[in-house]
Amino acid sequence: MAVDTFQAIQAAGRHVRPPARTATSTLLLAGATGALGNELFNRLAGAQRYARLLLLAKEPITDGLRGVASLQVPALPIAQWPLCAADVALVSFDPPRLFHDRERALWTPAPTDLPELARWLKACGVRTIAVVQPHAQGRMPDALKHGLAGLDEHAVVALGFERVLLVRSAQKPAAQRFANPAERLAAWMLSIFRYMVPSSEQPVRASKVAEFVERALQVAPPGVHVASPEIVWRATQGSLDEVVDGWLGGTTR
Repeated sequence: MAVDTFQAIQAAGRHVRPPARTATSTLLLAGATGALGNELFNRLAGAQRYARLLLLAKEPITDGLRGVASLQVPALPIAQWPLCAADVALVSFDPPRLFHDRERALWTPAPTDLPELARWLKACGVRTIAVVQPHAQGRMPDALKHGLAGLDEHAVVALGFERVLLVRSAQKPAAQRFANPAERLAAWMLSIFRYMVPSSEQPVRASKVAEFVERALQVAPPGVHVASPEIVWRATQGSLDEVVDGWLGGTTR
C-alpha cells in the first residue's frame, strides 16, 4: 500500500528536535510532487537547515510538521500572485502522482512557467534560486549541458539573483503508448539506441538528486552554477560532497 510522504513526515516530525537557532532563512519549494519533489521535500524538511519551509499549493492543506507551511496561490497568472517573504527558492517540475491526494493539492510548475515564476520569486526577496531541470537523455549538445540552455534560463539569470543553481537531472523515459502493432514493432526496433546513451547520462535515484541539491545549496558561492547530467551522475558514484565541492570550485566539469 502506498504511503503518503506528507503523513510519514508528519509522524516523524513528532520525534525530531526543533530547528537549530542558527536557521533563520525561509525556503520556498515549488513542485514538491512526484518522486523527485517528495525526496527534495523530505531531505530539506528533515535537515532543518531553514527556519521555515513553504510549499506552493493550489488547494488548502493542513500543515502538521513544525517549520513547514503551505502557501495557497490562486488560479491566476503568476504575475498576479500576492507576494510572500522567502530567501531561497527551489523549483522542480516532477508532475504529481495521481494516487497521492496531497500531491494533487500542491502547485507544480511547468518548464514554461520558469521565467514568470522567477520574476515573482525575485519580487518576494529570494536571493538564491535552484532549478532541477529535466534532461532528455542524449538530446542536448555538450556545450549546453554545462551552460545556459535556452532563453528561459537566460531570463532567470538576468533577474540578478545572488546565486542561481541549475541542476540537469536525466529523466526516465516516459512509458509509451502505441496505437497499433506496427508502432510497437518500430519502437522495439529503435529501442536499441537507448543502450548507446553513456552511463553518465542515465537517470539517477531521486534521493541522490535531492542530496546533491541540498549540498549545493549549502556551499554554493555567489554566481551561476550549472550541473550537467554527468556531474549529477558522478556524485552518486563516490563521495557526493567531494564532487559537489569540486564542481562549485571549478575543479570538476
